[in-house]
Amino acid sequence: MQRIIDFFIKNKFLVLIIILAALLRFYNVTQLPPALNWDEISHGVNAYSILKTGQDEWGVTLPTIFRAYGDYKLPVYIYSLVPFIAIFGLNEFSVRVVSVLAGLGTIIFTYLLVQTLLKKQEISILSAFFVAIEPWDLFLSRVAVEANLALFLTIAGSYFFVSGLSNRWRLFIGITFFGLSVWTYNSVRIFVPLLMISLLIIYRNYFQEMWEKQRKTIAYCLLPIALLFLPMFWQLLNPVGLARYGWVGILDEGAISQINKERNTSKLPSPLPLLLHNKVTFVGEKFIQNYFSYFSPSFLFFNGGSQYQFNIPGKGLIYPTELAFIIIGLIWLVKNKNKESLLILSWLFFSPIAASVTREAPHALRSIVMQPMPQLLAAIGLVIMWKWITKKNFQLIAIVFYIVLLAAFFENYITTYAGKYRVEYSWSWQYGYKEAVRFIKDNYNSYDQIIMTKKYGEPHEFILFYWPWDPANYINDPNLIRFGQSNWFWIDRFDKFYFVNDWQIPSGEDGKWKMESGGEVPTSGRTILITSPSNYPPDFHLIKTINFLDGKPAFDILEKI
Repeated sequence: MQRIIDFFIKNKFLVLIIILAALLRFYNVTQLPPALNWDEISHGVNAYSILKTGQDEWGVTLPTIFRAYGDYKLPVYIYSLVPFIAIFGLNEFSVRVVSVLAGLGTIIFTYLLVQTLLKKQEISILSAFFVAIEPWDLFLSRVAVEANLALFLTIAGSYFFVSGLSNRWRLFIGITFFGLSVWTYNSVRIFVPLLMISLLIIYRNYFQEMWEKQRKTIAYCLLPIALLFLPMFWQLLNPVGLARYGWVGILDEGAISQINKERNTSKLPSPLPLLLHNKVTFVGEKFIQNYFSYFSPSFLFFNGGSQYQFNIPGKGLIYPTELAFIIIGLIWLVKNKNKESLLILSWLFFSPIAASVTREAPHALRSIVMQPMPQLLAAIGLVIMWKWITKKNFQLIAIVFYIVLLAAFFENYITTYAGKYRVEYSWSWQYGYKEAVRFIKDNYNSYDQIIMTKKYGEPHEFILFYWPWDPANYINDPNLIRFGQSNWFWIDRFDKFYFVNDWQIPSGEDGKWKMESGGEVPTSGRTILITSPSNYPPDFHLIKTINFLDGKPAFDILEKI
């Protein structure tokens, strides 16, 4: 403990960076982003169920993968939530705090990793500073995403691995962190094994010596590999382990239809259409396009990805002020042909591979493991540029200009995030469910049945979370109706709640209310309906409207007596 205290006393700049990063990540984290999305809600519901019953929402005891909606979530983030929910209760803070802490850990271990690799204090500090303030890590550290925790585990694992080449316990810890990372986020299941292979090749001389003189160390390190990596590979051979890829992979039904269309409309002689238009060529072409999109200036510096829940639309993931420095840093790395440069370049090369085999590229979340290398390159480039300027007057002018420019980009990003983004994109965060559940709970005893639209996605989970509903009662509810369809699991009913699609809500008084699973929804007696705006039968009357933050209606709440 004293060594840790001494470390932070010695590194005052790092302490200031961590304080700044903590303020940026903890401030109003329950309201920015404006609501929990359904994935965050699912994390909380399953962690709460584990805490209360030792089972997930499906009644499976301590699962190694969570079925959830049918997307099969990896377990580490969910289990990490359990102690925080036990302390703070089931709420926005307890669900997001793990990601916040992982973001702070990423900053600390970025500093430690860079210092271990390059042994240059100014580059280590700048790398940590860029990770702390730039949009990529800042945005995702405020959202309950497994990828952010996986990034922390990967960087921490790399630090312990590299610094542990002469220390078997550090090496053991590093491999353990790597092993935990592959049980946290799917992209890491490809990246970390590739990174570990790179480490083994780059530092092969150390491992050869270790094999000759310290075979006990090798034996210790095989333990986390056997416990964490081998079961991961076994799981990937099963349909459950590949379920997530089935949802996001390049090759889907639409892609196959496109291949067949191009083959059938081709005017080339046989067998050229078959050779040119097939699954292999399609996937190969898309993979290459996707891969290079992750290095495009548009994605990194100006527009980001198109996924509203992982970055601000029209804002890059890295401030444009770092573009020139990243190029300088990359040139410096290529010229310095040493082990450390090779490791950094290997990291950059392998990091987009997993994201490139999926749709919606470029994707800020799936490529998160590119960090912290762009920030490291920017730090290297900035230090090199500073040293190129030899006259002190020019140095002062340059640093003042850079700080002012960086501050302007930072201020613009923060004000957009807290203002325009929060208001205009509240719909993408499924805003309004909390308010709807609060109304239902306050009026629960006044109604015989409660009907809710599925339009905004999985309403039952929001009820389970915001109530919060007792997990044991939910798992054993005799009224629970759930079924699998189209590789997804749907809930039509539990307790006196009924969940229907918008188009299943009848337009006339004599219409029949049908659940997707086939049963009828009773409407006799007092009935409350929570639906999308203006989508309700004439025999219901409006009692409340819940709006998105931009003032547009999200839910209409109606009753029939």
